[in-house]
Amino acid sequence: MTNTIQSTEEIQNFKGKYPRQLWYLFFSEMWERFSFYGMRGMLIYFMVTELMLDETVANLQYGAIQAFVYAFTFVGGLFADKILGFRRSLFWGGILMIIGSMVMAADPHKFLFAGIGFIIIGTGFFKPNISTIVGNLYKEGDQRIDAGFSLFYAGVNLGALLGGYLCVAIGKGELFASIIPEALHWNVAFGLAAVVMIISLLTFTQTQKSLGIIGISPLLDIPKKKRNLMEYATYLGSLLAIPLVIMMVSKTEYTDVFMYCIGPATLLYIVYEMRNYSWAENKKLIAAIIFMFLSIFFWAFFEQSGGSLSLFAAFHLDNNLIGLHLDPNGVNNSANSLFVITFASVLGMLWLWMNKKKIEPNTVVKFGLAFLFLGIGFYIFYYTRFFSNPEGVSSLNVFTTGWLVITFGELCLSPIGMSTMTKLSPKKLQAVVMGMWFLASAYGQYFAGLFGAGIASASQDMQAYDKMLTYTEGFKQLGLYSLIIGGVVVIVSPFIRKLMGAVK
Repeated sequence: MTNTIQSTEEIQNFKGKYPRQLWYLFFSEMWERFSFYGMRGMLIYFMVTELMLDETVANLQYGAIQAFVYAFTFVGGLFADKILGFRRSLFWGGILMIIGSMVMAADPHKFLFAGIGFIIIGTGFFKPNISTIVGNLYKEGDQRIDAGFSLFYAGVNLGALLGGYLCVAIGKGELFASIIPEALHWNVAFGLAAVVMIISLLTFTQTQKSLGIIGISPLLDIPKKKRNLMEYATYLGSLLAIPLVIMMVSKTEYTDVFMYCIGPATLLYIVYEMRNYSWAENKKLIAAIIFMFLSIFFWAFFEQSGGSLSLFAAFHLDNNLIGLHLDPNGVNNSANSLFVITFASVLGMLWLWMNKKKIEPNTVVKFGLAFLFLGIGFYIFYYTRFFSNPEGVSSLNVFTTGWLVITFGELCLSPIGMSTMTKLSPKKLQAVVMGMWFLASAYGQYFAGLFGAGIASASQDMQAYDKMLTYTEGFKQLGLYSLIIGGVVVIVSPFIRKLMGAVK
């Protein structure tokens, strides 16, 4: 037993900037995010142009799907903490995601929602637990953890860059149209998501031995028969939940009820758990909840990328980006990821330089800056109206500049947010708190769908130019709200900072 404990200590006492296990997790997450963002990038365009859904309905459907994807990360984190462990949860989630992508590839017109049901449950088991494993590669207080999460986040975005562009471009016939029969464009696009998810899972299974005991079952101290029974019950329960999820996603009114219930229930659970911890630990948990609450607003605006911004790109942007002929939907899906990969290390070095000069903004101020960048980016989306032709088609160059600015906002919030959740949460609650972080994203996705539906509804039955004006006016409103929230966060930052104790 001593050797096993020492193995974990050796992992955490790694030399250099990153543990080698992080690179394995990097590639596993990269391919999983290729699969996920490839599917996500196709959703609303496919629903509007292939399933012939009204744009307002499609936005609501998109918001519901994304909300459930992130809401179930809390459930997956909970079962990982209590029953399966991080590694078995991740494996089971990967299997379900592969099945879901294959179901959609078979016939996306008939089985889109069936496949999405598997992907929602699968992502719930996969996503929070691979992030938590990353956190467990570091000792508590190890200052290298931020750099680790930043590298991990680069893997997320490399996958999103590739999947976000390739899948929708293949589905629309913009890529490989000469070798893929027209009737199979969308089948191949969804099938590609299945193939790369298989690569992701194989990457993890072939390298997980390097993790020592990190992420194994938390029930090793109970009889094996009882442990197996609890694990099999979890697998069976998740399969039985899939038809229910399919029904709730396809009928968005059920999504409303679910979102009204899951958030308050989660808060009650965390309050119940807080009785086991000291006031100092509970203050940190309160700070974590404040960050989660703020992230809801950020993602509600940011995730217009898969909704209203996706439709805007499809119908109101040209295909010329700095002289290159590119699909505007693919650019909308992937430009942000390209900018993250390009500038994440630059911003990281800036934080280090500012830290040496003792002028680095704390985590709360960084959250405020995230909203300020987000607001400026949406104002740039608004200004595309001044570059539009009479047919309501505007400049892809200006639009992409908006994503460049928003990327700096994301870099001030998302990778730092994941790292902060691991720092602020007690060890035994890490997966649950990480799940709550993603649950906050679920609410952001849910409200993103509502905001997008509002913009689409306001522009219904309009001519192309007037429709473009309505969409950009909506972007202007979101930009204004972002700037206001950012300013308020910066002002109240000293209060939140006190709750965080020694966590910076």
